[in-house]
Amino acid sequence: MVQVSFAELCKHAGKEIVKVAGVIIMKVFITRKITETGVQLMRDAGLSVTEWTEKRDLTQEELIAHCKNYDALVSAGPNQLDRYFLNACKHLKVIALHSVGFDNVDLAEATRLKIPVGNTPGVLSKTTADTAFLLMLAVSRKAFFNHRRILNGQWGFFDPTLNLGIELDGKTLGIFGMGNIGTEMAKRCHRAYDMKVIYHNRHRNEQAEKEFGAVMVSFDELLQQSDVLSVHASLNDGSRALFDKQVFTKMKPSSIFINTARGAMHNEKDLTEALQDHIIWGAGLDVTNPEPMQPDNPLLSMDNVAVTPHIGTCTEETREKMVRLVAANVIAGLKGERIPYPVNEEVYRG
Repeated sequence: MVQVSFAELCKHAGKEIVKVAGVIIMKVFITRKITETGVQLMRDAGLSVTEWTEKRDLTQEELIAHCKNYDALVSAGPNQLDRYFLNACKHLKVIALHSVGFDNVDLAEATRLKIPVGNTPGVLSKTTADTAFLLMLAVSRKAFFNHRRILNGQWGFFDPTLNLGIELDGKTLGIFGMGNIGTEMAKRCHRAYDMKVIYHNRHRNEQAEKEFGAVMVSFDELLQQSDVLSVHASLNDGSRALFDKQVFTKMKPSSIFINTARGAMHNEKDLTEALQDHIIWGAGLDVTNPEPMQPDNPLLSMDNVAVTPHIGTCTEETREKMVRLVAANVIAGLKGERIPYPVNEEVYRG
C-alpha cells in the first residue's frame, strides 16, 4: 500500500481527474469560502477541495464550467440550481447546500437525475429565531431609527411625545410556519413577554400547543388577530409573494410584520406602501425582495422599520455546526452512501 501526503494530493488537484498512486481522488467545489472546519473534514476524508474566493457571485455559466471538473458541489449563496444547471452537471454525485432552505434547487429534476441534495437542518433554528426576536424588539422601540438620530446629531431637545414605541407584553404573536424556527421564536416571545401564540401551518404542532398553549388558526384569523406576525415558512409556489397589499390590509394597523425566512415571500413595494399609509405599524426584515437591498430603499429611512442583511445564521457556533453537516453530506455522497441530511429522499427509492 502506497501512502500519499495531502500536499502531494493537492499538487494534482487542478487536473480534471486527480489520480495519485493509482487512486482517483474525488473533487469538491465550494461556491464560497466557508468555515475551515468543514473544509478540513472533507480533506481529512481524502477529498480535494476548492473554494471560490472572489467577492462576487458566480454566473450560472461559470458555475457549470467549474462543476464540469468536480464530483461534488457545495452551494453557499444564491446559486440557481435549476433544470438547465442540473442537466449540464448531471455527473455530480452529490450537492450539499450550506443552508436549510432549498428553494433554489429543482428537486424534482435532481431526483430524476439521481443526484442527492442535502441541507443543514436543525442547527440554525435557535439562531434564526434570535434574529426574528431581535428585529421584533428593534421595531417595537424604533431602535435602528433612534440610533441613526445619534449619528446624525439629532439627539438634542427631549420631547416626551416623539419617537414612541409600543410594548410587547401580553400581545398576540402570530407564526406563519410553525416548524423548528417558528417554534423557537414562539418560545422566546411567550417566555419573555407572556405573549399569546397563534399559528398557521400545514399541520398541527402538538408540541407547541402543549408547551405554551399555541392555537392553530386559519390564515385570515392569523392576519386579523396578530400583533406581531413572524414568517418562518419555506418558500414555494403557495408562499411566493403571499404577503402583498391585499394581505397587509387585513392586518391590524398596530401590527408588526417580521420576515426572516425568504424575501420573495413579501411584495416589497406593497410592504413599503402599507407602512407609509399606516396600514401596519412596523416591519423587521432579515431578508429582502430583491436581495441585497439597495442603500436608497425607502424602508431604510423609516422610523418603524429595522433591516439586517440576512444575518439569521451569522454566529460562530451555528456556522461551525452547519459546515459539519455540509461535510457529512459530501463525504457520504462521494462514498456512494446515503447522505445523512437529504431533502430529496426519493432519490434513494426504487
